[in-house]
Order: sequence, then C-alpha cells, then structure tokens
Amino acid sequence: MPRKDYLDREPQIHPSAFVAKSADLIGAVTVDEEASIWYGAVLRADIQEIKIGPRSNVQDGTIVHLECEQGTYLGQYVTVGHKAILHACTIDDEVLVGMGSIVMDGARIGARSIIGAGALVTMGTEIPPGSLVLGSPAKVVKKLSEDEQKSLKKWAENYVELSRRYLDEKIL
Repeated sequence: MPRKDYLDREPQIHPSAFVAKSADLIGAVTVDEEASIWYGAVLRADIQEIKIGPRSNVQDGTIVHLECEQGTYLGQYVTVGHKAILHACTIDDEVLVGMGSIVMDGARIGARSIIGAGALVTMGTEIPPGSLVLGSPAKVVKKLSEDEQKSLKKWAENYVELSRRYLDEKIL
C-alpha cells in the first residue's frame, strides 16, 4: 500500500488495522486499532491531519481530505460507504455515511446518525445525534429510534471481522 511521507509527516497505522494495498495514505494520517481502509481509498493529509478512529472503516474508492484550517476526524465504529467524499469534517461515533455521500468543510455529524447514499452535507452543517439525513442539500428527515441507532455499530463490527479475515489470510 502506498504510504507517503509528506513534509516529514508519515502515516501512523496501528498493527491491528487493515489497509488495502491499493489505498493511498499521504502525510499525517492516523489509523487506529482494528480500523480498515479499503481498496482505492485516498486519504490525503498534506496540510492538516486525518484521524480514523478505532474499528471504523473507509470503504472502496472513498476520498478523505481537509483544508488549511481543519483536518478530518472519524470517531469509533464509523462506517463510510463506497465512493464517499469527506472533506475537513468531523464524524462522531457509530455513524453510517452512505455510498456516494459528500460531507463538506466544517460539517459535524452527530453520533449514531445515518447519512443516506448520495447525500450532500454542506459546509458548516451540524447534524444532531441520532438523525437520518437525506438529500442534496442534506436535511434531517427524522430522529432514528433507539433500536435503529444501536444497529449502526453492527455495520462497523462486520467490517472489523472482515478485515481480520483479510489480515489472517494475507489478502492485501
């Protein structure tokens, strides 16, 4: 997997994390324990930092970047679907970011929320915890039930298990 030092900042990857061979990690990227970065993902931390929290996953084709004043931060048990774009934002714990979603600069997604596939969360938007967010521009359409909120952690746990199998079988 290409890990690139940039301005004396090198990616830091926990030994239990999985990073696919075709993923690009550039600069000040931190990948915590049991997190996973999948095929074709690009995490470019050339001017600020990117932090991927424990047991979170960034799926195939996703782009994670930042801006001069703010990095990008994912809490624990976050699932980022295929081909999402995260730019200078904060994603709190146990969030599901749907495939093809875009989360822009300064946005914050509250814990245990779902960002629906293809949603556009605009600059500076604050999503309250436990929200279902859909559309472009994205809007909160409902408060998730307690059962719906609890189920979000399971998505990330599935990817923890999958990444363990990939590591055990040395599939990179």
